[in-house]
Amino acid sequence: MNPQAPQTDTVPEHADAPVEARVDAYLERIGAVRPARADADALRELQLCHLMTVPFENLSVHFGEDIVLEEGALLDKVVDARRGGFCYELNGAFAFLLRALGFRVTLLQARVFGDGGQLGIPYDHMALRVETDDGTGPWLADVGFGDHAQWPLALDDRTEQEDPRGVFRFREAPQGDVDLLRDGSREFRLDLRPRTSAEFKVGAWYHSTSPDSHFLRSVVCSRVTDDGRVTLSGRKLVTTVRGERHETPLATDAEVLAAYRDHFGLVLERLPEVRERVISSDLR
Repeated sequence: MNPQAPQTDTVPEHADAPVEARVDAYLERIGAVRPARADADALRELQLCHLMTVPFENLSVHFGEDIVLEEGALLDKVVDARRGGFCYELNGAFAFLLRALGFRVTLLQARVFGDGGQLGIPYDHMALRVETDDGTGPWLADVGFGDHAQWPLALDDRTEQEDPRGVFRFREAPQGDVDLLRDGSREFRLDLRPRTSAEFKVGAWYHSTSPDSHFLRSVVCSRVTDDGRVTLSGRKLVTTVRGERHETPLATDAEVLAAYRDHFGLVLERLPEVRERVISSDLR
């Protein structure tokens, strides 16, 4: 499950490949085997493999790259270029993989709770409702929320759910929504109505361009590890090992570039620079 270096200077090998070839490439990307059955165990394994290999990162915002939500573009970035992304990209790509493997997937929108309990914008976050063929669930699968649940969560369960990353619980909210709590604190408010990928363009545009978006305030790259988490925030490398946090300042550009390569499999020619405002006109 170690990250692998991206192919940055070539045309994506699988860009015009049939679905099965793209699925095989995706499974190879995340170090997973093709499941024999689209059941809850397979979903859990696929989510964990994804979290451990594909980083949550906002480099595109600071490189001035467009955030394109079309399926082909997502696979080109996450699978062929071996990059990461934020929720719309990671969960959008993961939805393709799950559907191709026989899972039934519905896109859901959520509003994230910020400081003081304030809710973010509509379509602040994309998550996945997943149905399996073993009669369990439905499940909330999410590979795009950064430090979050390691395993899928039972969406209809209102009791506490133990996870390696904490204790999670769904709680009824106004207008048929549900709040997801982690260790007693509210994470986001989930709208259970089905959505289409096109509906998330406004959220992606906001988080790519608005001065109020936290994604424009810093560069971050993060993924799950065997015993915790590793995060590169600007020039600070943060590793969490069995609950213990360690910070390592990186003094030179070469050290930061090496951290991207060694911890996330991202081979970059230059460092992203924090941009106060990015205008993107190509959210397709």
